[in-house]
Amino acid sequence: MREASRTRESKETNITVKLNIDGSGESKINSGIGFLDHMLELFAFWGHFDLEVTTKEADFKVDIHHANEDLGIVLGQVFKMALGDKKGINRIGDASVPMEDVTANVAVDISGRGHLKISYGTSVFVSKTQEGYLLLDANHFFESLAKHLGMNLNIAVNNPNEDLHTTLEPVFKGLGIALDQATQIDPRRKGIPSTKGVID
Repeated sequence: MREASRTRESKETNITVKLNIDGSGESKINSGIGFLDHMLELFAFWGHFDLEVTTKEADFKVDIHHANEDLGIVLGQVFKMALGDKKGINRIGDASVPMEDVTANVAVDISGRGHLKISYGTSVFVSKTQEGYLLLDANHFFESLAKHLGMNLNIAVNNPNEDLHTTLEPVFKGLGIALDQATQIDPRRKGIPSTKGVID
């Protein structure tokens, strides 16, 4: 079982994340950010990851920024820990997920090089919120996750909806599906999936 657990404690947050990559999609998530909790439940369900998030402390009296960013950091770290040397994994995955008029295309490569590219097409509703959660908050979360997992994460959203929930739900579902593909073991792959022979 590829499992990992990590706690990040700072002057701003105290967050613990437990992960089982080879799970069944069960989740118990309490980040203190209700909308993000729902998105991560979808992520875990569609990725078949068992995921537990506990936030003991966060400076919500200021805003959600640190809790949101730090959760992305810790989630990336536990994925990296659980994957170990990455022997046999597919490494690359992608998914296209619709919701109403919105389609999210998500592609990942666990290359060891953290990189994020997000495109919301021609229309971006930066000021729209869902329970106080902004599109920019999602971008910061994805950036932290990609950097600390060492994942190339490309997200393209076609026809984003003014409703942030409708825009982001297929993104989180697609991320779960794509990351599930990328982390699965290919029995034909005997070593590390890189011509370099190593993934940092």
